Amino acid sequence: MASGSCLCGDFKYELSGEPAMTALCHCQECHKLTGSCYSTCLMIPENKFSIGIGSRPLKTFTKKHESGMLLSIHFCPNCATTIYKTADAEKFKGLVILQAGTLDNGLAIGMEKPNAEFWTKYRTSWLEEVNGLKQFNEFE
Repeated sequence: MASGSCLCGDFKYELSGEPAMTALCHCQECHKLTGSCYSTCLMIPENKFSIGIGSRPLKTFTKKHESGMLLSIHFCPNCATTIYKTADAEKFKGLVILQAGTLDNGLAIGMEKPNAEFWTKYRTSWLEEVNGLKQFNEFE
């Protein structure tokens, strides 16, 4: 079992089991959402994700992703930490797209190497592809 939280600690969650997939995403939305070159996402089945007792309810912002799907971003209303995303595309139904940086033990402890890189056509020019990962120009 793993746990995570937002920066201020008002929202906490727990995970049971392994992610369905772990990926780096270079899409424009992830650039803006993280303020960085990519996001590290764990695709977690909804039934393996639980909100901690006493957690402050998250706020949600929904927008159309360039892929055409609706992307909902769930974040702490106090500190604005993005916790997870959901999407209406068939391939993401039933999944919580968790921001891996919200894990309490950090990314270096116990996290497997990602399986894939998405939206590599937007990978920052000075970043090299991660050796051994499946490469996708979009969500394929």
